[in-house]
Formats: sequence, structure tokens, C-alpha cells
Amino acid sequence: MVEARWNGTLIASSDDTVVVEGNHYFPASAVDASLLRPSATTSFCPWKGTAHYHTLNVDGAENRDAAWYYPEPKEKAENIRDRIAFWKGVTVA
Repeated sequence: MVEARWNGTLIASSDDTVVVEGNHYFPASAVDASLLRPSATTSFCPWKGTAHYHTLNVDGAENRDAAWYYPEPKEKAENIRDRIAFWKGVTVA
């Protein structure tokens, strides 16, 4: 079971993650959506497409743009559709 935690709070847990470039992409259904806040931030990857971000909000503490996903991944990255990955101090193990 792979878990994502920040500030001691479990954000996601799944035995069905997809690892791409060292990042675990969790099924969206395995992520506690109540901890995510929409962000206007996007970034572009030439082979995955445009990433969109969420800010984590845990007990009033914010971790801006700490989660990302590809709503319309390119064909080579189709395996990460409907999945979310984490960074910026989120522990994934």
C-alpha cells in the first residue's frame, strides 16, 4: 500500500499507483478530495500534456500547488488519466 501524507495527515492511500518519472500517481478515488483546493496554476510537459494543480489544506495549513493531475493527458501518458501526484513536502511511501 502506498500512502501520501502531509503534516501528519493521510491524503491518499492505494495499492494501485502508476509510477512515472519517480512520481506515484494515485487514482483520484483514493485521494481525500476534502483536502484539495482548486488552483489556477498549470504547467506543460511535452509528452504528458498540460498539468493542473490543487493546493492542499490540512487543519488550516496550506501547501500551494502540492498536487497535480493531467485532465487530458497525451496518448503516451494515458495511463495517468484520472490520477493525482504529489510533491512539495508530501511524503509518499
